Amino acid sequence: MQGLFLANNIIDTLVTFWQGTGFYDFFNPIFKEGVLLPFGNVIMIIIACILLYLAIAKEYEPYLLISIAFGMLLVNIPIAGLMNGPLGTVKGGLLYYLFQGIDLGIYPPLIFLCIGAGTDFGPLIANPRSLLLGAAAQFGIFFTFIGAIFLGFTGPEAASIGIIGGADGPTALYLTSKLAPQLLGSIAVAAYSYMALVPMIQPPIIRILTTEKERVIKMEQLREVSQTEKIIFPIVVTIFTCLLLPDATSLIGMLMLGNLLKESGRVPLLVKAIQDALMYIVSIFLGVTVGAKASADHFLTPDTIKIIVLGLIAFSIGTAAGVIIGKIMCFFTKGKINPMIGAAGVSAVPMAARVVQKEGVKYNPTNFLLMHAMGPNVAGVIGSAVAAGMLLLFFGTK
Repeated sequence: MQGLFLANNIIDTLVTFWQGTGFYDFFNPIFKEGVLLPFGNVIMIIIACILLYLAIAKEYEPYLLISIAFGMLLVNIPIAGLMNGPLGTVKGGLLYYLFQGIDLGIYPPLIFLCIGAGTDFGPLIANPRSLLLGAAAQFGIFFTFIGAIFLGFTGPEAASIGIIGGADGPTALYLTSKLAPQLLGSIAVAAYSYMALVPMIQPPIIRILTTEKERVIKMEQLREVSQTEKIIFPIVVTIFTCLLLPDATSLIGMLMLGNLLKESGRVPLLVKAIQDALMYIVSIFLGVTVGAKASADHFLTPDTIKIIVLGLIAFSIGTAAGVIIGKIMCFFTKGKINPMIGAAGVSAVPMAARVVQKEGVKYNPTNFLLMHAMGPNVAGVIGSAVAAGMLLLFFGTK
């Protein structure tokens, strides 16, 4: 009798263990938000593994994509509940608490602080006309916004999708967390995927829109910018831009603070810590929690396909608009501006500028366009933050 009792206890223990595993869910599928779980989770885990392959084997934005993909993998493990919020006396999951850094708008501005501390605004100050190229590249944001409206997205959702065209991941996350948090996973994957694919997407667009004669144009060396100018610039931009668009203050303010710390020359150890340790710490928290928003029930929807397509359109049009304005400037300056630098008007710093440099050398080995392209590139960072501020002004809730 005692043996039978012991056997039943062992069986009950094994059953309890089995029911507590993620594998048990495969035999108890349910529909959630129109997605069959856990089979949807399996699809998302496969997608996460593909992204990990691209990040590790192909080196596509590995510093962030590895974290995003792994966060996606973790959140799609059945029963783990890493994104579950607190319920009564039960604590929330680990990623739920880390996600508050995005939900409260903390991580993206901190990333901007790090970008500012590692960026030289000298090329933009030396050639203020670069602002036109950076502004032109934001056209893709507003064009795609209109397209998203026609596809049935609400105004806030369309604004969040359109911002992908700025090729600025932190800005896309910041705006989406404010306007359409339910789309955060899809928009984050699209935004960072296209940032990683800049070297593949931009060159064909550049070649289609420019002639070989334009591509070999060699630009004059930029004037040397004084340290005083570099110190004054972030202060003036902060005052003017933030007064004009207070909703952009978090992003612009942190970007300019980071740059001022760098250019002041007074706090080198602090700047080094921001450029290295803080950047990497925030990036891993941001990446993992963004990926954690890509659960099967939120990601595997028709809207995700629309977002990915619209994101590509936004990025492509932004690149094209920058090149076209570059061609116009080339015409009016009688061939002094290589229109390819307009492609760097998107915010993917410094990848877009490097693409322009690579294309320039390909057609003219003596050409050095990197510093010229950095002007529009930096202008694009500022432009995307300004665009986000405008969209928050119209669609955000006070």
